[in-house]
Amino acid sequence: MDKIVILAETGSDITKEIAKEHEIELVPMHVSFGSETKDDGTFPAEDIYGFYERTGTLPKTSGCVPEDFTKIFGEIREKYPDSQILYLAYSAVTTCSYQSAKIAVDTGHVEGVTCVDTKQVSAGQYAVVVKMAELLKEHPEWTSKEAAEEAVRLSKRVKMCFVPDTLEFLRAGGRVSNAAALAGSLLKLHPCIEILDGYLQATKKYRGNMSKIVPKLVKEYITAQKLSMDEIYLIWAPGLSEETKRAAEKAAYETGVKKLTWVRTGGVITCHGGPGAFGIVGFAK
Repeated sequence: MDKIVILAETGSDITKEIAKEHEIELVPMHVSFGSETKDDGTFPAEDIYGFYERTGTLPKTSGCVPEDFTKIFGEIREKYPDSQILYLAYSAVTTCSYQSAKIAVDTGHVEGVTCVDTKQVSAGQYAVVVKMAELLKEHPEWTSKEAAEEAVRLSKRVKMCFVPDTLEFLRAGGRVSNAAALAGSLLKLHPCIEILDGYLQATKKYRGNMSKIVPKLVKEYITAQKLSMDEIYLIWAPGLSEETKRAAEKAAYETGVKKLTWVRTGGVITCHGGPGAFGIVGFAK
C-alpha cells in the first residue's frame, strides 16, 4: 500500500515539531506587513502586535497560491516517490488555499492528490489533521478514499469557538464598527465566535474579565456541545495571562477532561483574534 502523506496549511497552527513527530507536511499561508510579505510560521506572532502598534495598521493575511502547492507537491514526491497525498484544507470559504491546490493539481497534472475541506481553522484544523495522522498509523491498510472519508467524518465532529480579549483587531480589520468596538471596551464585552460550516460567526457575548469568562466558557462549551472528554484543545494567543490559562485548565479537568493540548496561535489567526484571545476545540461524541 502506498504511503499516505498528510498536507495542511500553516494556518492550522501545527508546529514544526508536531509536524515532524506525525510526519505531516505544511504549506505556508502568508502575512503581509505593508509591502513585505512573510510566510506564516517564519516569525513570532508578537511581530503582528508590534507592527500594529507602530503603524496603526493590521498586517493582512492571505492563503496559499498555486505555486506554493506546486512546490510542496514536488517536495513530497521527491521524499516519498510513490506516495498518495491527502490535503486536509483550511476552511475553503475563508481563504483561497483549497482552490489554489485544485489549480496546482489540474495545471500540473499531479496524480494521487485527494483534497478535503475540513471547514475548520487554526486548532480546529489542527485537531483533524493530527487525529488523522494518528489513525493512519493505526490503519496502514487504508486507501486514500477511505482516509478521506474518515477525515470528512472527523471534520463534521469538530466544534470550535474563541473569544477575543479586545475588539481592537476586529475593528482594525473591518469586522466590527468603531462604535461597537468602543461599546465593547467600555462594557467589557467579548463576542464568542464559533466555526459553523466553515464560517466564523458570533453566536453570543460574554461580559467581564478574561480570567472570569474563560473558565465559564470552557465548562459551558464542553457541556453544550457534548464534547468527548478524551482530549480537548485550548487555543491561546500571546498576551493571555498565565492566571487565565491555569483557570481554563482547572475548569476543563473539573468538567472531566482527561487530556489537554494547548495550541498557540500563529500569524494568520492572531491577525483576526488579537492579543490574549482564547478558544476551545473538541470532538463531539
